[in-house]
Amino acid sequence: MLRTLSIRDFVIVDTIELEFSAGFTVFTGETGAGKSILIDALTLALGGRGDASVVREGAAKADITADFAVTEQAAAWLAANEFATDEGGALLRRVIDNAGRSKAYINGVAATAAQLRELGDLLVDIHGQHAHQSLLKTDAQRELLDNQAIIKDGAAAESLKAVAAAHKAWRALARQLEEYETNAANLAYERERLEWQVGELDKLAAKPGEWQDISNEHSRLSHAASLLEGAQEALAAISEAEDHPIVSQLGSLSQKLGKLAAIDTELQPTVDLIESARIQLQESVYALNTYLDRVELDPDRLRQVDARMEALHSAARKFRVAPDDLPDEHAQLSAKLRQLADASDLDSLRQQEEQLKAAYMALARRLSATRAAAARGLATAVTQAMQELNMTGGAFDIALNPCEPGARGLEQVEFLVAGHAGVAPRPLAKVASGGELARIALAISVITSNATATPTLIFDEVDSGIGGGVAEVVGRLLKRLGQARQVLCVTHLPQVASQANQHFQVAKGTLDNGKTASRIDVLDSKARVEEVARMLGGLEITATTRKHARELLAL
Repeated sequence: MLRTLSIRDFVIVDTIELEFSAGFTVFTGETGAGKSILIDALTLALGGRGDASVVREGAAKADITADFAVTEQAAAWLAANEFATDEGGALLRRVIDNAGRSKAYINGVAATAAQLRELGDLLVDIHGQHAHQSLLKTDAQRELLDNQAIIKDGAAAESLKAVAAAHKAWRALARQLEEYETNAANLAYERERLEWQVGELDKLAAKPGEWQDISNEHSRLSHAASLLEGAQEALAAISEAEDHPIVSQLGSLSQKLGKLAAIDTELQPTVDLIESARIQLQESVYALNTYLDRVELDPDRLRQVDARMEALHSAARKFRVAPDDLPDEHAQLSAKLRQLADASDLDSLRQQEEQLKAAYMALARRLSATRAAAARGLATAVTQAMQELNMTGGAFDIALNPCEPGARGLEQVEFLVAGHAGVAPRPLAKVASGGELARIALAISVITSNATATPTLIFDEVDSGIGGGVAEVVGRLLKRLGQARQVLCVTHLPQVASQANQHFQVAKGTLDNGKTASRIDVLDSKARVEEVARMLGGLEITATTRKHARELLAL
């Protein structure tokens, strides 16, 4: 329930602080006084679109704050999104500066406009003054019926999503199948090309890292003679020379200096270094012997390696990749071939498409049954309401006309109406007059709102085009609705205003700086008589209109 609404520097509003109660509340006032501006401000606080034009002329920013008591569902949303407070409730705030920049807050925490809208949908349901115009659009009719179905059966929302998802999957595969059937020749050529390429690489059987390994081996084999000669020469010089090999010379030097170091210890570091060098050279002798045992001249192996390198290099040029990348190219082309082979299996694709279509049709038929049940209930309720709204004998019906399978199901929704008894219902847009359409729209709004759990309902001049005795019935309907919900209504009808539990008057005034601004006053019993009399009689209020006003308020 909306508890307070604070508006600052919004359009022609300077500063307004309003407190609301439960039940049925009306806003009345002269045309242009700013009644609907209040609804616009609240809509902004609930995440509606806004720009710099909403900021009052000369002000830096517009600031709207709405405080709500919350339902269990809204409280759960606040907790889930980390906006809950120990005090409970929901404080929604929206600030728009004169450059069009917007900020949003929930319970003092920065939020997005989308989060305001999501929470707002749990708190308030707004029926605009042009609601009857949207009823002429088939999309709006379908959406209204689906919303009613969701209210009656929460599973309907999941059913709508499931139908849309199933249709998307089915149509995607159907388009793929159509594409493959159309391009069958091209696909066959592409498959043959890939089969040849993969076959070539299968025969080559290049392995990851092979190019580097075989390059090293080729380098070693092609220089085997030079490697053997150099290694043998080094080995001879170090340990096998007939005339003083290096290892022997170092050994002799180490022994001689070792004896001298016994006389002068300062020579010992030099002795240690020479001994270390001798040991290192001896290790190199062992390594050279091992190397010479392994390296040998092998012309046959060199020819094999030459051939393998040429095969790899030739394939790399053919496929326009580096030799090292041949294994990756093989894997990628094989994957493409498998994918194309699967996709080219038209029989398999047709079978999958039939399965997806069957799954969609099962979900869509279930949705159709849910819609049909909701349509019967809504048609009966609106027909009953039409009798109260001076459309005696009239009837409301909802046709579910078969259409091509789509994301929203198997039928188009069409509202039908018979203005009086004895005639067949016809499409709403073709038979309903402006007044009849307004009454039907109001009946639908009241009925659908009565079924929802939203605690606050707002009607913005939805009684436009209604007058006389019908207006009195409308007032009673809204007051009855206010017994279970908080109902706020902007109205120009005295018969509706007189039914309210709380009455606000909206009027224009002049500020100290000479600028025009809206003001709102809560009316007591005496002031309500004057306001209802004004609504009845216009500018000149007479004793008769006051008497009539008191009679209305006594109802």
